Amino acid sequence: SNLQSKETVPLNSRGGVWKLIKSKYFFCSSSVKFIPIEKACNKQNDCSDGEDEKDFSNVSSGWSSVCSNEWTQQHTETACEQLGYTRSGSVCRSGSVVSLTCSDCGMSKRDPFPRIIGGNETDIKDYPWQVSLQNNGQHTCGGSLVSPRWVVTAAHCFNGSVPVLCSDYFSGASYVDKILVNNDYRPEKQDYDIALIRLSSPITVRVCLPPKDLGLANQSPLAVTGWGYREEEGEKPFFSSTLQEADVPLIDWTTCSSSSLYGSFLTRRMICAGYTEGKVDACKGDSGGPLVYFLPHKWTLVGVVSWGIGCARANKPGVYTNVDEMLNWIYTTIEVFFGY
Repeated sequence: SNLQSKETVPLNSRGGVWKLIKSKYFFCSSSVKFIPIEKACNKQNDCSDGEDEKDFSNVSSGWSSVCSNEWTQQHTETACEQLGYTRSGSVCRSGSVVSLTCSDCGMSKRDPFPRIIGGNETDIKDYPWQVSLQNNGQHTCGGSLVSPRWVVTAAHCFNGSVPVLCSDYFSGASYVDKILVNNDYRPEKQDYDIALIRLSSPITVRVCLPPKDLGLANQSPLAVTGWGYREEEGEKPFFSSTLQEADVPLIDWTTCSSSSLYGSFLTRRMICAGYTEGKVDACKGDSGGPLVYFLPHKWTLVGVVSWGIGCARANKPGVYTNVDEMLNWIYTTIEVFFGY
């Protein structure tokens, strides 16, 4: 095949019971009673004074939704600050409820967009979630911190050996506690090319996972980073000693799955980014690394470096695991294996 990988509580306290109640019920303060949370914002007054249908912004930890009438971004920021977070989340698309994602994920000193093969040198502080998977001191693949103890990378990065994970935000290296490869991954097709690594110790920086159905448009500006080869061929191709970045536009799925590009090789678990004329691309050693998009105020992981035919060839752009399609697996796996 010509496909080339880009690699080589028990609730026994009052506090606990209260938390459980709050997560399922809305408290009517005027009549001093609880109503099921699904009755809030249902256009019927279930509290005596209708407070369950009124606008409010004083959100307490554990509520799953709030009325969205005239809700603004400032309300979101205020709510998250009240909960102890410094950054805020987003408004859900339906307009019926407000979904808060209170997190400091995706913070970077890099401004989008300043302007790997055909890329530029960058500083790890611009992409602090980027990690290096190493064997015997040798870089093999990239990865992305998505929570304090979890890294998203590519399934094809593992061949039986257990890597050490390095980052500027570790004092040295953090050892891998567990490797979880997607059960549907098939090397011969590079489909479902995703894995999760659980770390032996937590770390605070991370990139944001995208909202479901982000729906990026064709040519949306993306950035890919890694320490991979800077040329496909040469007498002595070698990994870069400095983190590289490249700005690559999204190529819509219909175009990339056409006969002139990848045809039937492409599945819905894959997305493409790059240029039809080539020249800019991820390459060997960049596997598992992040493809990110800048949402307002934060960087979001939309792809994982996976494969391609050669590097930076015309009509053969980089192929990435589609994180949107893998969100359920990522969240479920992290939850099953002892939380965030």
